[in-house]
Amino acid sequence: MGQKVSPHGLRVGINKNWSSVWYADKADFARNILEDKKIRDFLKKKYYNCNISSIEIERTDARVIVTINTGRPGMIIGQKGAGIEQIKKELIKLTKSNNIILNVKEVKKVDLDAQIVAEGIATQLEKRVAFKRAVKEALPRVMKAGAEGVKIIVGGRLNGAEIARSEEFHLGSLPLQTLRADIDYGVASAHTTYGVVGVKVWIYKGDILGKKVAPKSSKTGGNE
Repeated sequence: MGQKVSPHGLRVGINKNWSSVWYADKADFARNILEDKKIRDFLKKKYYNCNISSIEIERTDARVIVTINTGRPGMIIGQKGAGIEQIKKELIKLTKSNNIILNVKEVKKVDLDAQIVAEGIATQLEKRVAFKRAVKEALPRVMKAGAEGVKIIVGGRLNGAEIARSEEFHLGSLPLQTLRADIDYGVASAHTTYGVVGVKVWIYKGDILGKKVAPKSSKTGGNE
């Protein structure tokens, strides 16, 4: 079951939070979901090199709060917050809300973030680095950052092979079916000359005991 179900979705409400937090009636529900997707797609595409881990969206009747978790907050904020003002203008075009609050949070340990690790491996594959080299360099780096276990699966036409296959690499322990386990999960795609190669990363950070939902990290930058 741990391989078929998203580790994040399996633990929502236990030690993980929803990535979108809002309530809407039937008339606005579909529109809000579409707007959330447009916001995430726009930010990930434009700031892909900024090590964006996740994008959280909260809605009230009067405003939309977008929180970007990134390993390079300075590249998004820009000089004197100019980058944030530009993002807010573009997000207003994507949504019907004129009151958008944008927060930027720094990911302190990028090697412990599964999404950033997966995108890093995918970027190396696009630069024609051998997949085994890219993965075997990432594994000890993640463990050195403080993880208790890590698993990486790479699938596709590896090294240009005619038949697609997947290979798995892991270090340490990874209890996928233990709900109290704090497991971070990330997926990325590498667009190579031979086709698309998928990268999946699981990082086990230890158990969370006594708390139903993991607390949100503190803000390191933002603009209202």
